[in-house]
Amino acid sequence: MDKLHLSEHISQQFNEELEEVRSKVLQMGGVVEEQLNKAVKALITGSEELAAEVVQNDARVNALEVEIDDDCTRIVARRQPAASDLRLVMAVIRTINDLERIGDEVKRVAKTVGDELRGTLEEDVRQELEHMGEQVSRMLTSVLDAFARTDPDAALAVSKADRKVDVKYKAITRQLISYMMQDHSSIPVILNVLWAARALERIGDRCQNIAEYVIYLVIGKNVRYASIDEIMAELEAD
Repeated sequence: MDKLHLSEHISQQFNEELEEVRSKVLQMGGVVEEQLNKAVKALITGSEELAAEVVQNDARVNALEVEIDDDCTRIVARRQPAASDLRLVMAVIRTINDLERIGDEVKRVAKTVGDELRGTLEEDVRQELEHMGEQVSRMLTSVLDAFARTDPDAALAVSKADRKVDVKYKAITRQLISYMMQDHSSIPVILNVLWAARALERIGDRCQNIAEYVIYLVIGKNVRYASIDEIMAELEAD
């Protein structure tokens, strides 16, 4: 095999390795999505069986993170990727880290489910939590789609959506504090619900992080500490 063909062969292998890593990220994201939807359903319905399933399956998320991280380490060591490919590898490493953290928050939601929640959640609180869970689930689906399509505009929309999740979390927090003030005996249970709401809010933050990695992948600039307006300006200037 001459040098030209050898170079093309190596380049093709490298592209296949990168594509396989991207596919594994989406696979991991799909597992986390499923876990999140089950955890929210368990919280709303009080299903301890479903909650236990979520806790048990968290090991799948952790295993995928380790596997993908190892793949990225091998790629960097063997291929010494150029700038654009290196950005992809770095974006993947950061993304799987946040997906693993989302998995941890999902497990926290599941762990709040128990006998003491049955019959204690007011219907308005239940509806608010369900709505917040749906918001966060849409964010996760959207940011994974943005990653798959390398779409910075879709990623920006996810960053904007995090504001709505924050507003919902603050509203639920005020609501629950009001209930605790009215009935001190409810404090242990309400605190449990607060931990679940906080975990959902943190998942929204992690989705925003992943959205920023997608933007970094496209324009090559770190926007993690930039405002929405600053990110929009960066995208328009690109």
